[in-house]
Amino acid sequence: MSRKIGFWLLWLGFISYAFIFAPPDQPDTLELITNLSTGKLTGINPLVIALFNLMGILPMIYACMTLIDGRGQKIPAWLFTSASFAVGAFALLPYLGLRESNPQFPGQKNLFIKLLDARLTGIILTIGAVILVVYGVSQGDWSDFVQQWQTSRFIHVMSLDFLTLCLVFPALLPDDMARRNVQNISLFWVATLIPLFGALLYLCLRPSLPETIVDDGDTREKLAPTT
Repeated sequence: MSRKIGFWLLWLGFISYAFIFAPPDQPDTLELITNLSTGKLTGINPLVIALFNLMGILPMIYACMTLIDGRGQKIPAWLFTSASFAVGAFALLPYLGLRESNPQFPGQKNLFIKLLDARLTGIILTIGAVILVVYGVSQGDWSDFVQQWQTSRFIHVMSLDFLTLCLVFPALLPDDMARRNVQNISLFWVATLIPLFGALLYLCLRPSLPETIVDDGDTREKLAPTT
């Protein structure tokens, strides 16, 4: 219960800060979002471009966890996960506050779950994240980014959204590791302590999800290949 209360307090605090204490909206915010979304990147700081696109990769990382976790939940994980591609932690924190511990995966994997469960998906996301981080860090203007962070609500809140999603990712780890019979404490701490890339490394290394299948009224576990 204390864990759920913590997520709800974090959500309320995040909303309050974003709309009350964060820097004000800038007149060109809508134009900036439109240009970032449509690939019109001329004149935009590469750090902002990288961060904006990483905020697309992070919800994909969460989708690889929540849509599997959601199979055993009473709440529709797909609804919160879909919304997170638009509003990030504003959507995912309520899911974390509502979900119950769910260390098993009931039923069989459909094609979509198999895609989310595949190590190849984690590898592709990792490659994309590395490219974005290298591009942003090597080409970006840090002084301009700091100035925008101090004056633009969009940049400011997006940055905090990124940090929040990195911070709360470990909440999903214990159940996901239990479903896969993973007892590697080192992998847990790597995924917990290294922002973004720890989570990506976990997706690349975690074994395939076992399936629970029903045969003549008996339930048994079917181990999927780990390669």
